[in-house]
Amino acid sequence: MASPKTIALDAMGGDHGPGVIVPGAALSLERHPALSFIFYGDESAINTALAAHPALAKKSRVVHTSIVVGMHDKPSQALRRSKGSSMWLPLQAVKDGEAHAAVSAGNTGALMAIAKLILRPIAGIERPALAALWPTTKSECIVLDVGANIGATASQLSDFALMGAAMARAIFHIEKPSVGLLNVGTEEVKGNEDVKAAHALLKSIELPLDYTGFVEGDQIGHGAVDVVVVEGFAGNIALKTAEGTARQIGVYLKGAMTSSLLSKLGALLARGGFRVLKDKMDPRRINGGTFLGLNGIAVKSHGGTDAYGFASAVDLAYEMADSGLIARLSSDIDVFHHKLAAAPPGSVQPVSAAK
Repeated sequence: MASPKTIALDAMGGDHGPGVIVPGAALSLERHPALSFIFYGDESAINTALAAHPALAKKSRVVHTSIVVGMHDKPSQALRRSKGSSMWLPLQAVKDGEAHAAVSAGNTGALMAIAKLILRPIAGIERPALAALWPTTKSECIVLDVGANIGATASQLSDFALMGAAMARAIFHIEKPSVGLLNVGTEEVKGNEDVKAAHALLKSIELPLDYTGFVEGDQIGHGAVDVVVVEGFAGNIALKTAEGTARQIGVYLKGAMTSSLLSKLGALLARGGFRVLKDKMDPRRINGGTFLGLNGIAVKSHGGTDAYGFASAVDLAYEMADSGLIARLSSDIDVFHHKLAAAPPGSVQPVSAAK
């Protein structure tokens, strides 16, 4: 039976504020009746939106604040003036134990900076990572980092592998997820020094995951592994390239299916199949990235999504909170670093080789 969980929401984040956040929470509540919510932001605007969702209103509390982090604020600016904002307060609620997870559709850089300041990284974690769900021909996989950091050392990439595996256990319910390092080829001689050193680390130490070695970009969508590990610069480019390609294919299909009377007839006959394809390619279905490696759960929703997409981000926060993710990840990281420190000299490639 699902245990009750409280989710703290930045009601003013994203492009649409309470007009999307509130109905999105209502959708998630229908799927997870054990949920309750704390909304942070303009009390009047939130209550107006809640009036259309009486079931949600009964399981919600509103905390007023007039301070909002802008979508275009630099992280350094946000840190200076965000205390008490609709983005700050949900994360503080997680730290204080009032909520089990926080969700925001606001400024990504600001959310990352504030989350690191309030929740603090798990002991042993040098850099938290932003993890995203990725649709595959089999189901879904997890890709991290997709933009929280530029560059990563071998040790950090190895930590990312453990973080991603912990998330896979939480939402895919796989006890020993398969993990691969994204590289320019599968041969061991290929890749930069950081990636090759991480490969050596992951091969040499027994971990609660199934490390399969290098994977290439075209294997992500095939579902070659449950978790793909990559540094943030390349990960963010890969993610946005995939999103753009999906939209491009949609435009091509629409053009092809309306190019003639015969093709329009074919599209009408095949509308059921096209509906399935549209659902599979719908980015709202897997909306929500999470900052892994912090002492608390913080989920980032796409700023321009609708209620359906925001509900997916809330669902992700709930699943991660319900799984006991943080405790398991903390234990995995502690064991990994102890094993690394105890490894005989020369048994693994030194992390210092990865700068």
